[in-house]
Order: sequence, then C-alpha cells, then structure tokens
Amino acid sequence: MTFPSTQHVPVLAEEVVAWLRPAAGQTLVDGTLGGGGHTRLLAEAVGPSGLVVALDRDPAAVEAAAARLQALNVRTVEANYSDLPEVLRALDIDAVDGIVLDLGYSSDQLADAERGFSFNSTGPLDLRFDTSRGEPAWKLVERLSAEHLADLIFRYGEDRYSRRIAKRIVETRRAAPIKSAADLARVVRESVPRSRDERIDPATRTFQALRIAVNDELKWLEVALRRLPDCLRPGGRFAVISFHSLEDRLVKEAFREDKRLEVCTRRPIRPSEAEVAANPRSSSAKLRVAERKAAVAN
Repeated sequence: MTFPSTQHVPVLAEEVVAWLRPAAGQTLVDGTLGGGGHTRLLAEAVGPSGLVVALDRDPAAVEAAAARLQALNVRTVEANYSDLPEVLRALDIDAVDGIVLDLGYSSDQLADAERGFSFNSTGPLDLRFDTSRGEPAWKLVERLSAEHLADLIFRYGEDRYSRRIAKRIVETRRAAPIKSAADLARVVRESVPRSRDERIDPATRTFQALRIAVNDELKWLEVALRRLPDCLRPGGRFAVISFHSLEDRLVKEAFREDKRLEVCTRRPIRPSEAEVAANPRSSSAKLRVAERKAAVAN
C-alpha cells in the first residue's frame, strides 16, 4: 500500500529538539506520532545506534508514518501515550532519555473528510483519534440534552455562548440530524455573534469540546502526567506541547507539583513570529519542559 506524503508540519520542532537534547545512542519517545515530524527529527539525532519509540492512538497514522520512517530506527506502536510504561515493558526497555507529547491533532487528520476535524467536511462528524473505539461526536450531538451539551461546551470549550449554541443544536436536530462537521459548524455560526476582528471561527470551541469529550483527552493527559515521569532516566526530559488553556494548566501544575521533576521552562515556550506566519495553526502552541531528578537514596 502506498501512503501519501504527510501534510502535517511539526510545531515548535527546533525548540523540542533543543530542549530534549537528543544524542547518538539515546532512546526517546514520541507519544503522539501523528505525521511523524518530531519522530523523524529525534530519530535523525539519535542515529542508528539510538531508538525512537513512537505511539499514536490513530491506527491510520501509525501505519502511514511507519512506512515513511522505515529508513530510520523507529519503533511505531498503536497505543495511548498513557500506556507508555506497558509499551516499554513489552519492548524490554527499562527507561528512556526523553519524551515528547504534541497534544494537537495532525493536518493529515484535518484533511481526512471521513474524520470530521475540518469545519468544511461533509463526511461524518466523528472526531475520534481511534475510530474503532468509543462514540463518534455526531452521536453525542444527537442524544445529549441541551443542558448537558451546554455544560460540555462550556467546560471543554470555555465558550461563553455555550447555552445559546446548545439550544440551537437541539432545535435544529428536531428537524434533521446533525451528522457532518459542516452541518454543526453552520449551526454554531448561526448561534453566536461574530465581530469583525474575531481571529478564530466561532465553531472552534464547540469542536474542541466535542473532540476532548469523545477522546477523553484531559483524562488521559492527567494519567500520563502521573505515570510517564517514572519512564525517564535521571536527567531525562519530558516535553509537552499544548494548544489550549485546559491542557496547559494541567501540564503546568503537574510539572510544578511533581517531586520527581525539575521544571526547565518557567514560562511556556511559544512559536516565533516566523513559524506562526508559515504555520498559523501553531499560534496557540505552548511548550513546557521538565527534567527527571536523580533518585534520592532512602
């Protein structure tokens, strides 16, 4: 099977490499393989004597990236990044020298009309990273009450118009099901006022909320922040790129409160103006890094 070249551009790529400090022979982890951009850079840095273990929940992403990266010493695994301890155990790896998580979705997923990540997609409103598990977003939109929808959109999307949006969704679905991303985006846009200087599409926060809900993203991030530091060797670094305040807050607090870690980035690293100009989707990215402390003798 031939896979198309990836459309995804890795965010904060130079910064990730600089902060993780990969060296020849090291073992690193990319917990969010996606299009393989960060994985490729790390694999090139550790060379043939090193290894990058790359995980993703999306089986299509794993299959495609594995084919593109076959010339490098990369081991791809279909798994949730929160399951990294079990993945490393299965590979007979005791500890690693660095871990990166990029919590955004990839441009390849955005371009797939059958996934519903694009607001213009006329395919099913799915939004799952692994389409073999869980409930697609269109089912949530179809079955939840207006009150439940409003709470979900406000909690995960932080949208002040959540109740207005939820009311319009329920009114619309009475006439016809809301099955596609384009259908939902239209309903949301019709629900809220839009100022001329609005930088993002009014549907952005609703889609974010549904995507977080169907993938249990915040739950798995919390689990990973508890479990993954134990996978690091002393001096190994843990880098996380987040794209909205809910994720960033979890990472900031976990790094600050975890006695196993020393915070390396007092403030989050942001993309340069040049990167944002070249890749507007990077504009909200924040990179935080922490380092595993040496074990303390009892």
